Amino acid sequence: MEDKVRVLVVEDDMIIAANISLQLTKLGYEVTGIETRGEEAIIHAEANSPDIILMDVNLKGELDGIETAQCIHEAMNIPIIYLTANTDENSFNRAKETHPFAFIPKPLNSLQLQRTFDLVVQQIKLKKEKNETGSSSMKVLEDRIFIRHKGHMNKLLLADILYIEADRNYCKVVTTVSQYLLATTLKTMEEKLPATMFVRVHRSYMVNIGKLDVVADGHLEIGRKVIPFGKSHKEPLLNRIQTI
Repeated sequence: MEDKVRVLVVEDDMIIAANISLQLTKLGYEVTGIETRGEEAIIHAEANSPDIILMDVNLKGELDGIETAQCIHEAMNIPIIYLTANTDENSFNRAKETHPFAFIPKPLNSLQLQRTFDLVVQQIKLKKEKNETGSSSMKVLEDRIFIRHKGHMNKLLLADILYIEADRNYCKVVTTVSQYLLATTLKTMEEKLPATMFVRVHRSYMVNIGKLDVVADGHLEIGRKVIPFGKSHKEPLLNRIQTI
């Protein structure tokens, strides 16, 4: 995978959590962290935007895993995989209301963990592809794109775009006067837009290099917007700046 799938592990037994984290890492996933309480899991999810959350149903504290998932889904649409030893009907029905992608029973089985994550990642990819294939929200021409907005195809000159920000399965295209949300991934935008103008600078950002105001070690600035600058993207951007 070009970008590792990022997983947040929410489990109040640190021995189990550490074991799961190790197994996921060996399988090629990036574990963004381990949280033992629902309140901390919500904060972590908001700050790090993991691709998947592995959530223990029976968390200690004010929020159990199901309530935590509900709170997260109020702000973010992150796939949930529940980890549970509790099979009572009431808990299962409550969990179903949060539309989880899967359940993994305790005690943990390594093969089941691997297969469940493989299937969930496949579901996520298929959903993304469906969104992109079914979307006619953008058409790219030589110096402009046409974006579907409120039922109309609006012209947007490429030179007017400041930056593009990934928002899970969507992209936010930002200009000085407006913003547009497109049902496509940042990778697709990177493939469609001219590399002479637009450069990927972070897993979640592309910038119009002609609009850069500040290039610092760890961030960029366009107008008053501070944009994170990934280390792996530093050299390509500096090379592009030196050639324009």
